[in-house]
Amino acid sequence: MKEVIDGAIELLNNGQPCVLATVVRTKGSTPQKAGAMLLVRQDGSGVGTLGGGCVEGDIWFAAQEILRQGGGPEFKDYYLNEDVAARDGLVCGGTMYFFLEPFREASEFLPYASEMAKAYEGDDAVALATVVNVPEGSGTVLGSKLLLRLDGSVVGTLGTEALDAQAIEVASRVAEVGSAESLMAGAGTETGTEIFIEGFTTPPTLVMVGGGHVGKSTADLAHRLGYRVYLIDDRPEFANEERFPYAEQVIVTPYDQWASQVSLNVNSFVVVATRGHRYDDLALESALETPSRYIGLLGSRRKTLMIYQRLVQQGTSPERLKQVRSPIGLDIGALTPEELAVSIMSEIIMVRRGGAGSPLQMGDWYVDRAAEISQRTIQV
Repeated sequence: MKEVIDGAIELLNNGQPCVLATVVRTKGSTPQKAGAMLLVRQDGSGVGTLGGGCVEGDIWFAAQEILRQGGGPEFKDYYLNEDVAARDGLVCGGTMYFFLEPFREASEFLPYASEMAKAYEGDDAVALATVVNVPEGSGTVLGSKLLLRLDGSVVGTLGTEALDAQAIEVASRVAEVGSAESLMAGAGTETGTEIFIEGFTTPPTLVMVGGGHVGKSTADLAHRLGYRVYLIDDRPEFANEERFPYAEQVIVTPYDQWASQVSLNVNSFVVVATRGHRYDDLALESALETPSRYIGLLGSRRKTLMIYQRLVQQGTSPERLKQVRSPIGLDIGALTPEELAVSIMSEIIMVRRGGAGSPLQMGDWYVDRAAEISQRTIQV
């Protein structure tokens, strides 16, 4: 999304109009989820994606028509039926809801976009609430915006105190984790107004404490998945730019001191995998000082219990230790460093995206049902 916001800022600063198309809600199986963005320029080019295929093509065409005709914002839904699936190979049965918003010279969006971009770059997180759909006869203005900062200050309004209050409640929850939610207003004359709220913060950050085989494989995979990577080790031969050329920071430091040398926020994920028990406990103790939303410890249950016992004796609360993921990762039978990296990053993605970690495979009933329908078709 950063390239989309940066693209909008560049165009508006140069006085060029554009349309921002955003997936604000989905239902069922869809190629993209809420928060996906496509920026369409006046020359027909674009930045970002809504999932490809004719879905994106239709939204792209609608955006160009808004620019051509000088139209205003629009809310659109798109049902992925069997015909769409046959043309594009997309899954059928889902519905995507889009908000298309044109921005022109001297757009009021520019100050909001500037704060969103700064949040990506390391400033405090923000959340932007936008009215994306209104019931017929509503006095609420489509496209109204409210930006919430971490210090509680607000810029803009959605039109009424009631709408603002409902949006701020959600915005305060999504800002630091960079997630998105759709809110259906449920009070007074605003009932039925839909608000899309999205948090903007730094990209997800993996802090890999330990640069050994598992640490190297996990950091490599996290980098490929788009995470910023910080690498911590007390050995220069394991923590260096040659070994981790993509790392945001490579820090050689004792394991009990690393947390004081990095600046982390809630959108950070810490993996402790040093070379031994006596280093793991120091590294974990330091990790518990950070606001990271995920802290995982590699090792056996026995080692973990020993570390927990020492930390409790030193004053760490059991409630805080219950927030640590250990043994780390999802149970996929991983053995090699590369497989362990997949297990670890799978759990991190689950936590970040709110997944359940369970198999997606359909039950036998669905296969039996498909066979039954197929048999009926043959008989007819």
